[in-house]
Amino acid sequence: MTPNSSSAPSRRRFLASSVVVAAAVGGGMPLLAACGGGSGGAKNEGTTTGKKLKDLLPAYVPSKAVTPDLPSKNGSAVGFTTALPAAQLAVSVPKKLGQGSQLSIMAPLWGTSPGEGNPYWTAMDEAVGVKVKWQNQDGNVYGQKLGAVLASSSIPDAVVVPGWELGGKIPSAIANKFADLGPYLSGDRVKAYPNLAAIPTGAWQRGVFAEKLRGLPMPAEATPNITPFYRADIFEEKGYEVPTTTQEFYDLCKEINAPKSKVWACSDMTWSAFVFFGVLPEKPYYWKLVDGKLVNRYETDEYLEALEWSRSLYSAGFVHPDAKAETGDMRTTFSSGNALMYNADISDWYAASAIQRLDKPDFRMGAMDFFAHDGGDPVIYEASPSNIWCFVNKNADKKTIEDILALANYTAAPYGTKEQRLKAYGLEGTHHTLKDGVLTKTEQGNNQVFATYEYIATSAPFRAYPDHPDVVKGVIEWQQRQGAHLRKPLFHGMQIQEPTRYTELNAQFEDLEKDIVRGRKKVGDMQQQVSDWKTKGGDKLRDWYKKLLDETGESAS
Repeated sequence: MTPNSSSAPSRRRFLASSVVVAAAVGGGMPLLAACGGGSGGAKNEGTTTGKKLKDLLPAYVPSKAVTPDLPSKNGSAVGFTTALPAAQLAVSVPKKLGQGSQLSIMAPLWGTSPGEGNPYWTAMDEAVGVKVKWQNQDGNVYGQKLGAVLASSSIPDAVVVPGWELGGKIPSAIANKFADLGPYLSGDRVKAYPNLAAIPTGAWQRGVFAEKLRGLPMPAEATPNITPFYRADIFEEKGYEVPTTTQEFYDLCKEINAPKSKVWACSDMTWSAFVFFGVLPEKPYYWKLVDGKLVNRYETDEYLEALEWSRSLYSAGFVHPDAKAETGDMRTTFSSGNALMYNADISDWYAASAIQRLDKPDFRMGAMDFFAHDGGDPVIYEASPSNIWCFVNKNADKKTIEDILALANYTAAPYGTKEQRLKAYGLEGTHHTLKDGVLTKTEQGNNQVFATYEYIATSAPFRAYPDHPDVVKGVIEWQQRQGAHLRKPLFHGMQIQEPTRYTELNAQFEDLEKDIVRGRKKVGDMQQQVSDWKTKGGDKLRDWYKKLLDETGESAS
């Protein structure tokens, strides 16, 4: 879930990675709105707004180190289509800020750890002026390890916490076991770390937990990262038209589908269906105000209609069997032409193109624009400004904290700088080569340069694929078109911690969604689940959010 890598394979991870460039700090009285008790203590519940929040946030000073080939518009990332020779790269960290601390850092890893002493980690240590001892954990089961570590008395100097793991007692642990970074970063203090100062304000706002600035953020685009892809090359060859309504999508599936020829129209399209039907985002932004009453995502007609439509694709036999069985790799199925449409993280556009064009240079995929289910402009809810953070142990001394910030300042360097080149590609000649403006990782680079440092802190969102500039252009232009239809959900950009007693209230919905669209359960079962949700705490949670809304006022709307 770095700017140029694939996300981990689950809906929570996909949705959690959606991003926004900035969020305004609204007015209202400064507060940590605590609406009721809970095992974590009231101070860990609610959100921080107004002057209190403004005083916590770092100053924003945009980076002037590089100029993108494709600028940001409508909340998109910026794009780069070239890779400069090392001698022409900008320098964003002219002076080594590290003071030699040994830092233990726990972070997720989707891959195999390269092990201590490898030349990539050694080069990064030397460049920053620290010595990092990585405690990488399997990203697919990271939450299990995270909970155990935070419950122990042995917490690393820094710990990465993805937003999709903010359940159970994790928020309380963040409030009680991680340091307040405000004395080092709030206001103009952040200017000692220019690359951190260039992180958009909205991303920092989501790093405020329990009235303190605690999280170093990974900013993200405002537009959805879930993207409905289609095989543009095959569509052109066969004369298929990209659909603009859900009925057109269904009719196109009927035209494409040929199971006897091992061709299915699509994969599971539920994620895209939620956008086609204008369904509210997931928590905590899953409320809308209707006639003065808060209505939850699960209570809306749009939610049920999206599930019903997705179910119809399965019922008609349009969905690839592996998607129905939740097995296999849909990117591979799509790339091989066995399914002509699928939805996935937008980073799949590059990942699939780069692999397929090695043998099939004419391979092309595209992203269809979102549409309202009955035609016209879609309702696309703006994504969260950040949803992955790095936290510092509250027992860390001043030197350790400063060295973690020195590391974060280095990892947040923008594309086109020497710092970012080393972080993302390792050492030239050892981990990558540069020829004709194209960066290529060596075998050693593929085995050692993994996305680990990205989780400490990153720059404002970018997309850089110099080997496939058409993909960069496609991604950025798609984001810009979708960005024209963005709408902020209620409470947008706020870091809201629900009372602990409600954190697992929604746990059954995702599995039930899967069962319903696949025909294993009925839509009526969801209506019963919503009824149960209301009586088991949903109505009380609504009251909690209504009080939060009343207290935060303009900040929430």
